[in-house]
Amino acid sequence: MKPLMILPPVVFAGLALMFYFGMNRGDDQLASTREGGPVPALTVAEFPGEPGFTVEELADGEVKLVNFWASWCAPCRAEHEYLMAFAEEGIPIYGINYKDEPANGRKFLDDLGNPFTAVVSDESGRTGIDWGLYGVPETFVVDGDGVIVKRFAGPITGAIPDTVIRPPIDAAR
Repeated sequence: MKPLMILPPVVFAGLALMFYFGMNRGDDQLASTREGGPVPALTVAEFPGEPGFTVEELADGEVKLVNFWASWCAPCRAEHEYLMAFAEEGIPIYGINYKDEPANGRKFLDDLGNPFTAVVSDESGRTGIDWGLYGVPETFVVDGDGVIVKRFAGPITGAIPDTVIRPPIDAAR
C-alpha cells in the first residue's frame, strides 16, 4: 500500500518537469509554413484613397515588406513608428488592412502617417487565412521573386527591426 501513496507526487513532479522544460525551450516564435514559398493569393478590396497592389507587383524584383494591420490593433499603433522609419529608408511596405472599417483605417493613417507604398483591404479575412495569419500585426519579408523569406508575428518594436527584420532583407538583396 505504501508504494501507491508515493505514486501521485512522483507523477505530479514528472509532469511539472515536462511542462517547465517544454515552456522554456527558447523557441517563442510561431512557425510559418509560408517561409520559402510564393506569396499567396490576394482576396482583397480597394482601400480608399490609396493605390492597391497585386501578387504580381510583390514579385517585381525588389525586396519589400508586407504588413497586416488594423486601426483597432494597439500593437499596430506601437509598431507604426518603426514602419515609418523603414519607409523613410526607402524600404517599400505594402499594407493589408485586416478586418477593419475602411474609414477607421483611413483615420489611423491620417493621424499617424502612411508608411505604405500601396494598401489593400482584407475585409473578410480571407487573405489573412491564405497567408497563415495568426493575428495583427504581422509582417512578411518578400524577396524580389515574390517568395516569403521571413514572417514575423507581433509588433516590430525595440531591437526587432535590427535583429529579425533587417537580416532577411539584406540576405534577399
